[in-house]
Amino acid sequence: MKIEGIAVIGGGTMGNGIAHVCAQAGRRVTLVDMNQDLLDRALGTIVKNLDRQVKKEIISPEEKEATVSRISTDTSMEAAAASVQLVVEAVPEEVSMKENVFRALDGAAPEDTILATNTSSISITQIAGFTKRPHKVIGMHFMNPVPVMKLVEVIRGLATDDATTETVMSLSRDLGKTPVEVNDFPGFVSNRVLMPMINEAVFALMEGVAEAEAIDTVMKLGMAHPMGPLALADLIGLDVCLGILEVLHRDLGDDRYRPCPLLRKYVAAGWLGRKSGRGFFGYDG
Repeated sequence: MKIEGIAVIGGGTMGNGIAHVCAQAGRRVTLVDMNQDLLDRALGTIVKNLDRQVKKEIISPEEKEATVSRISTDTSMEAAAASVQLVVEAVPEEVSMKENVFRALDGAAPEDTILATNTSSISITQIAGFTKRPHKVIGMHFMNPVPVMKLVEVIRGLATDDATTETVMSLSRDLGKTPVEVNDFPGFVSNRVLMPMINEAVFALMEGVAEAEAIDTVMKLGMAHPMGPLALADLIGLDVCLGILEVLHRDLGDDRYRPCPLLRKYVAAGWLGRKSGRGFFGYDG
């Protein structure tokens, strides 16, 4: 199947990034969110990121304008899904919300349309169970920031068929990404490995092993990480990190994934990282 039209459900950080790279790769994209204000904000972010690419001479001004022209917006996901070959869901990590989205998409999209989820931890098999086309449901886990990061985890659910998988792998390559096929386990590969490291860094901070800057410096200079785990957690969002750890802890039943109490405390305080202006570090402005 050739993917020419794509609907992206959710215009937040991940959704607008996915719309950006799909449109830049020549696909017609409909970006969907609850109201036009959210969509206008998402489009503003896309334009700002494209302007950054122009300034760095990654793309030309003409390529930027062509990319923007391929993106339309809609507040109805049913309408957006009715004429595309792929839908990518990028709503918050709540099972009930994803259930509502996939049940609606299943009823609105043509029967051969692939339904993908950008979930970072929720079972693809569970999400597929909300539809009558589980063989057409797949995980397409982009990394943040989407226009920059090359990896896409392509996650097969229990019933995902070979044709769906190959179509999504091929599209990911067309987007300039490197797809890696993985199976449906909690946290997949990326977050199953990453989140315990972040969690352990938070425990080290809570227990007074070192200050936040020192912990991150050790990991950057000693382990050649481009960003320390606490700064990375701030970038991801501490609420997102907590949610993924809770899924890992519950679904794997292993206390090594137990979220650090300090992480819970920061989330309860509204210290969510960059998006709130404060996390393990401060972000004035």
